[in-house]
Amino acid sequence: MASQDAARLDSFLEMMSAERGTAANTLSSYERDLTDMRDFLNRRNIAISEATTSDLSAYLESLSANGFASSSQARRLSCMRQFYKFLYSEGLRGDDPTGILDTPKKGRPLPKIMSVADVTTLLAQASKEAETEGPGQISRIRMHLLLELLYATGMRVSELVSLPAKVLRHDGRFLMIRGKGNKDRMVLLSRAAIKAMEAYDRARSALLPKKEGEPESPWLFPSNGKEGHLPRQVFARDLKDIAIRAGLSPSAISPHVMRHAFASHLLQNGADLRAVQELLGHSDISTTQIYTHVLEERLQELVQTHHPLAKQAKNLE
Repeated sequence: MASQDAARLDSFLEMMSAERGTAANTLSSYERDLTDMRDFLNRRNIAISEATTSDLSAYLESLSANGFASSSQARRLSCMRQFYKFLYSEGLRGDDPTGILDTPKKGRPLPKIMSVADVTTLLAQASKEAETEGPGQISRIRMHLLLELLYATGMRVSELVSLPAKVLRHDGRFLMIRGKGNKDRMVLLSRAAIKAMEAYDRARSALLPKKEGEPESPWLFPSNGKEGHLPRQVFARDLKDIAIRAGLSPSAISPHVMRHAFASHLLQNGADLRAVQELLGHSDISTTQIYTHVLEERLQELVQTHHPLAKQAKNLE
């Protein structure tokens, strides 16, 4: 059984190399994955060429039980399908046992969340640096505004860095921004964000004097790059730098993590999921539902506090 299995694997790998030009690294990966499957089947006294759908399903279940990620399971299933398709095409099997196997579903990872304390620490650091006079102050004031806007509105980083300069002239606490699919949505500015915007407006006039004959940039955060506005990669890099200066872990902080913090902190404090969906600009509420894990504790407290049966149980204690 072992020698026959080895011969089948060698024939498959030879075909993948000679006929399909598969790269050496990929061939090594196929060999490793199929050898692992063969060893699993051999421990059950099953030849690899005689495995049934239930045998292969048991193998996939063993991968899951051993902690393999769904992506790793899916990769191995893809390899298995190619192998058994080869056996079928060569007449070495009369069927393909992988035909009805389901691809492992990839679980959606929970978003990284910054605590309210960490966000407060980061904003305090940005505010302190913005007040420090001297070379580079306009960049420090800009960073403070970027962070206040990001946490106040939950904008995507691409939306944030490409804000038009005309937002400096808007009235009120609501701001209209254009998101994915050119869809406009309204977001609310915090008082801190408005104050930071006013400080940035004054600094632009005082610290960035306009050159004669030079047209005014249409962007709130202008740059000399080809896009004309601050690149999101530059903002992400500068964000990690200020996180370090604030005593926070840079690996746990990014523009997207701050967007997650905006949504999670709203939900933790009683915001409606539909309202958060609108503020984030999600077209489908299923996208917003990745944040529902933060609601569990609050909902449990809500039930314990207000449900009549919970009150009765408490009185009986």
